[in-house]
Amino acid sequence: MTVIVERIIHSKRKTIGLIVEPDGSVTVRAPQRMSEKTIREFVEGHAKWVERKQAEIRTAIPEQSKQYRPGENFLYLGKIYPLEVVKDQKRKLVLEDCFKLAESVQENAELIFRNWYRRQVGQMIEERVVFFAGRYQLQYEKIRITSARTRWGSCSAKGVLSFSWRLIMTPVEVVDYVVIHELVHTIHHNHSKSFWKTVEKLLPDYRKHRKWLRQNGQHMIL
Repeated sequence: MTVIVERIIHSKRKTIGLIVEPDGSVTVRAPQRMSEKTIREFVEGHAKWVERKQAEIRTAIPEQSKQYRPGENFLYLGKIYPLEVVKDQKRKLVLEDCFKLAESVQENAELIFRNWYRRQVGQMIEERVVFFAGRYQLQYEKIRITSARTRWGSCSAKGVLSFSWRLIMTPVEVVDYVVIHELVHTIHHNHSKSFWKTVEKLLPDYRKHRKWLRQNGQHMIL
């Protein structure tokens, strides 16, 4: 497991400390002159502890499954749309000024929504990856869409980019942040200072989008 460290705070302290914040992010407090390599080794040595703490936080977050009833709200690209159940509608699910679900498939609404979201995100992610990879001359192998609940994206050692279909519920600028984040991993295979500097160079306000995910990611559910 590779631990993502959100903040490294150097001070005059003599020992290194590792903190899993209430939102699940990781903070390291380290002596002023401690090297990045030493910090990374310490963090990786406590990876299982971090994973356990983050899991405890996730399970403590109350989640309410959708009921797929008229008037219930659903997210698409960061915007809220109410659900309308329509009698005699031929298409299973349509998005106009609201989500319109055919009454005939209401019993399978979760699967209908999930498949619809996957189709939308597959097309969008491919467009954004191609766009940013071309703009910044970054190389990748291929794109996969996953059902991951707690990991928005990942990049394999061979350059395979994976993205959760749940990203389609987030704002476009957040999708772009995750895409750029994973593309940068094709040249920096860790979360070193060099990695974050490159992300910031390509997306100066990335911190705002990362914060949005930390604060709202648990609501991207069906």
